[in-house]
Amino acid sequence: MTDETQVPTDPRAAVNALADHLTATADRPVPPATNRWLGEAEAVARDAASDGLDSDVRRKRVRQAASLLESADATGDEVADRHIEAATACCQVVLDAGEL
Repeated sequence: MTDETQVPTDPRAAVNALADHLTATADRPVPPATNRWLGEAEAVARDAASDGLDSDVRRKRVRQAASLLESADATGDEVADRHIEAATACCQVVLDAGEL
């Protein structure tokens, strides 16, 4: 992605962007406790982005990722925070969508 805060409006693209945004936080200087939440959210988001998932399962995974993101504390890193904000917005796009 060229824009760190890019949030697709297409739900399927938002699932992929969610995973990408969370992957981008892995290389940032984030406190270990917060990094654990982000790592778990990334794993769930990667699962949501995988091919062959039922729409309901995909939505459930995105809901789980959103919940994990809510549990994460501040990172102290501006770039990571922008990716987390974008990831949270991606979750909202997916959860607000009628179909995936």
